[in-house]
Amino acid sequence: MALLTCDLFSETLQRGTSMTVVLPQPTTEQIGVSGAVPDGPARVLYLLHGLSDDHTAWLRYTSIERYAAARGFAVVMPAVDRSFYANEAHGHAYWDFVSEELPQVVRRFLNVSHDPADTFVAGLSMGGYGALKHAVTFPERFAGVASLSGVTDILQLGARLERSEIVERVFDGTFGPQDDLFGLLEAVDPATAPRLYIGCGTGEDRLLPPNERFAEVARARGLDVTTDFRPGVHEWGLWDAQVQDVLDWMLG
Repeated sequence: MALLTCDLFSETLQRGTSMTVVLPQPTTEQIGVSGAVPDGPARVLYLLHGLSDDHTAWLRYTSIERYAAARGFAVVMPAVDRSFYANEAHGHAYWDFVSEELPQVVRRFLNVSHDPADTFVAGLSMGGYGALKHAVTFPERFAGVASLSGVTDILQLGARLERSEIVERVFDGTFGPQDDLFGLLEAVDPATAPRLYIGCGTGEDRLLPPNERFAEVARARGLDVTTDFRPGVHEWGLWDAQVQDVLDWMLG
């Protein structure tokens, strides 16, 4: 694999930002790493970080580079601060950046597939929310979407975090229809929706019940849903294990 750190200017954010990228690389002499290199442009996974993280977190706390190498994935990991992948009421338009400008930048800079059948998005916690928001807003863009310990019920979270810095700065103190995954899910056509992978630890993670409910509602709507509720809590050991199964599921 090739590892890139890309510092770029975003017209949407009107500021500099960064992304970490891993790309498949053909090798014959590298020891201890297996690689799968596609014949054409690589499948691409947009991998989204959580609330306390940045674009380096997946690389630092998991072996995503090695896992992607074995499966021939390009992985794009953008930085979005503590934005909940939203257009912040008092900040930057991170939703527009990630959903519109970032794919254009990736296509311009990198030799990856533009085919929705080869395009995936996944994330953990806040990034799980961002991934699922992509799935229910632009279902035609992705073959599969995975959320690990994701914030599926932001209205419930907002009630718990009432008047917090995030709710005030990002959402101006209240949530709209464009923020509610359950509401957005109602408008999705199951015939065109991507496959969903919903994972969460069954330990003391208060996000487990809303994840179970989101999976049930999505399945009742006719979407193809895979669930992965296994022992674990809200931490990187769980996500490092789960992301390997997510990549295999994406290839399935």
